[in-house]
Amino acid sequence: MGFFDKLKRAFGGETTEQASEEEKKYDRGLEKSRKTFGDKLNALFANFRSVDEEFFDELEETLIEADVGFETAVRISDELKEEVKLRNAKDKQAVSQAIIEKLVALYEAEGKREENALHFAPAGPTVFLFVGVNGVGKTTTIGKLAHRFKNEGKKVLLAAADTFRAGAIEQLVEWGKRVDVAVVHKKEGSDPAAVVFDAVQRAKEEDYDVLLVDTAGRLQNKVNLMNELAKIARVITRELPDAPQEVLLALDATTGQNALTQAKQFKEVTNVTGIVLTKLDGTARGGIVLAIRNELHLPVKLVGLGEQMDDLRDFEPEEFVYGLFKGLV
Repeated sequence: MGFFDKLKRAFGGETTEQASEEEKKYDRGLEKSRKTFGDKLNALFANFRSVDEEFFDELEETLIEADVGFETAVRISDELKEEVKLRNAKDKQAVSQAIIEKLVALYEAEGKREENALHFAPAGPTVFLFVGVNGVGKTTTIGKLAHRFKNEGKKVLLAAADTFRAGAIEQLVEWGKRVDVAVVHKKEGSDPAAVVFDAVQRAKEEDYDVLLVDTAGRLQNKVNLMNELAKIARVITRELPDAPQEVLLALDATTGQNALTQAKQFKEVTNVTGIVLTKLDGTARGGIVLAIRNELHLPVKLVGLGEQMDDLRDFEPEEFVYGLFKGLV
């Protein structure tokens, strides 16, 4: 079922009892974002008089405040001018529907060639490298993903390559105990690439299916970070030529446009293949997913939709857009 089919179904008043479990998770996880987006649209239309230049200026501001990104806001505003003329839309309901449909159409168009699925090695260990600044939920994501893979019957190994942040190694070791998977680590201040080398060797020798690597996120010194990540990547590729299969950037959805800025900076220093968007359930800034897709052209691969161990979900674009816009028209 495509974006518009889901939205038509939602706008038709279908209850979540009729929806799948995955849809319900997205529905609950995006509740704050949906309400805030609806409130912003309602505020826009509160003083609605006519679809004039002033209205489109206000629309741009509303979309930027909803965290869809500056470029996306301007593009939607420009395209909507033509759409409104074509439809001869004059009343609030018609213009509101045109805005939502334009957002969805743009979102769908940008995602046509996007691969949201995680890539795995056809043989030998799969390596996922996790990057991102401190405090975004990177280590928690690794722990939850390790739990998921283990439950799927995979043999999982973790590598604590964030060797400079106080407590980072202990945090990952604790997660290893919690989900019952092994963790390769050295003492604080060790060379991160040496930790990764040991982890890759162990993954190969002991037939691990998946190796999840935690790394430092010191963006304030981009040159050092770039050199460190490049060295880690070289170590991995030398031992496993097709690895890493994913370089996943963890972003905190609650930070809105700051997350977009971080993504742009990390894209400069390393070959990011996908986004993990954490804390999506705890924010009103779900529109950031639109900005990530439309401005960065990076696929979101995993999303955090709650505190529970199984609330780290594969990103489903249809469920996301359904959860964000359901009930707004």
